[in-house]
Amino acid sequence: MKHFVVKTLINAAAIWVAAWIVNGITLSGGDWQHQTLTVIGVALVFGVVNWVIKPVVKFFSFPLFILTLGLITFVINALMLWLTSFASDKLKLDFHVEGFVPALFGSLIISLVAWGLHLAAGDER
Repeated sequence: MKHFVVKTLINAAAIWVAAWIVNGITLSGGDWQHQTLTVIGVALVFGVVNWVIKPVVKFFSFPLFILTLGLITFVINALMLWLTSFASDKLKLDFHVEGFVPALFGSLIISLVAWGLHLAAGDER
């Protein structure tokens, strides 16, 4: 359970950084507390999307992994972020990704920030 909470908070921080840096990713809302709750909700949606949908997409795109030497991973990560934006919109969370290019840059930033924070936090497993 502790691992899940830490991973969700790290993803929330990474999403917040991506929304701050990338034009086309918006995390709107009123005050700081509302944005914090929104980004935690988006991180939960992002976690569910990556846990349920991403393995299925990776399985069916395995030939593309071989053909592109793994570079299709960037496209899949961008699509997962874009899907998170769609699901967040349906759940009335104030998070939006305006297109594929912001999703691509956002997914790169989220991956880098989450990787760095995971290194800093350590893995107790």
